[in-house]
Amino acid sequence: MKVIPRTLDEAQEEELRRLLERRAERLREQEQGDSTQDEAVYMVAEFPLGEERYALPLEALRAALPLRMVTPVPLSAPHIIGVLRFQGQVLAALSLASLLGGHGWREDPAVLLVVDRGDGELCALDCEAIPRPTSLPVAAVEAARSRAEGAILEVYTDQQLVHLIDPPRLFVKAGTGVRHGR
Repeated sequence: MKVIPRTLDEAQEEELRRLLERRAERLREQEQGDSTQDEAVYMVAEFPLGEERYALPLEALRAALPLRMVTPVPLSAPHIIGVLRFQGQVLAALSLASLLGGHGWREDPAVLLVVDRGDGELCALDCEAIPRPTSLPVAAVEAARSRAEGAILEVYTDQQLVHLIDPPRLFVKAGTGVRHGR
């Protein structure tokens, strides 16, 4: 079987050219429309804490580990769960609920989140579940940052309120321990 190319007369060629030009124009309009609708986003790791939604900046999160890796420390402060080894370092495992002022967990924590405190040091925070990556509008985060006085930024989105934790504000050194900045 031999394929014979189909030839178009001038009228068909002109109609095809106009059709392709209209399609190209529509695509250009869509691209321009999309660029104005695209909003800068702030990537976070979101997780539940009791009945509320909390998040950590994704760039601060280093790992999620099972809670069973913690060795308890007798006579430690209430917010200290224990210690664990992570990549050759000994890290403090802290109770996030206690640091935030006594919020209760809905379920027993099963996960530790290894977090950069903002000063290059790492620590671990307990959590109910492995956080899920999501994004928040940068404009909403900046608005919350301008209103916030403590470590918790209340970011309002279309769907819900997310409490964004600011690690440098949360881990303010005070004498011998860590205090929350709420």
